[in-house]
Amino acid sequence: MARSNAPRRATHRELKRLAVLLRDKSAREQHDLFVAEGPRVVDAALQGRAPVKTVYVVDATTELAQRAKAARVEVLTMSATDVERVGATRTPQPAFALIEMRPAALDALTSASLSVVCVQVNDPGNAGTLLRSAAAAGATAVGLCAGSVDAYNPKVVRASAGACFALTTVEGIPALELLDALGAAGVQRLGAVPRGGRAPEQFDATKPTTFVLGHETRGLSADLPLDGLVTIPIAAGESLNVAMAGTALLFDAARQRRAT
Repeated sequence: MARSNAPRRATHRELKRLAVLLRDKSAREQHDLFVAEGPRVVDAALQGRAPVKTVYVVDATTELAQRAKAARVEVLTMSATDVERVGATRTPQPAFALIEMRPAALDALTSASLSVVCVQVNDPGNAGTLLRSAAAAGATAVGLCAGSVDAYNPKVVRASAGACFALTTVEGIPALELLDALGAAGVQRLGAVPRGGRAPEQFDATKPTTFVLGHETRGLSADLPLDGLVTIPIAAGESLNVAMAGTALLFDAARQRRAT
């Protein structure tokens, strides 16, 4: 009798590991694995050639499951009840991917023409949005300094809408060390501040540039090595959210580059 080619059902142990990796940073670091949640994000991981180890789906006949099989990625099935138990959101989506963590070296950031550096950016939604905006604006790297949110936090991955797989993310390096390395590499370091800086168009963002964004409420420390301070003029309100500010700066840099 011919063997079935259908994917096998995920075991209780495999589902438990998936749930732990979604919720526990130390487990992710111990196993060098993280989880992408949702069909769109999983699909972006496959198309971005991320080191996907396993894809979990409810329906193995979907295009997503077929794409994973074509990429020689293990596909496991799970029930809708499993999804509810494993998922990290109120309304979990019926697809997960287990992906190998591959930390990037600092030179990936120092060699980038356009990048973002996050200094104590703690909110995963803000960090994920910055990753999404960076990729959309043509940046190739993002730095999440020591003290910022975990780059593999599932909320960061989800908020990036898959853009994290189009970027190189360098994390865990102290801000002073990282910014000194960027300066030594000739990268223009522009710190975003709510007031007192120059308007974005007053800087030449066509040369190698990184935008440095600080804590959501405390902003940037005064002792950071920066080449200039940039402030986005606004008509009303106190300031922009850090993710919105980073997005505006990135797209102004992209505008300048298109004009050359």
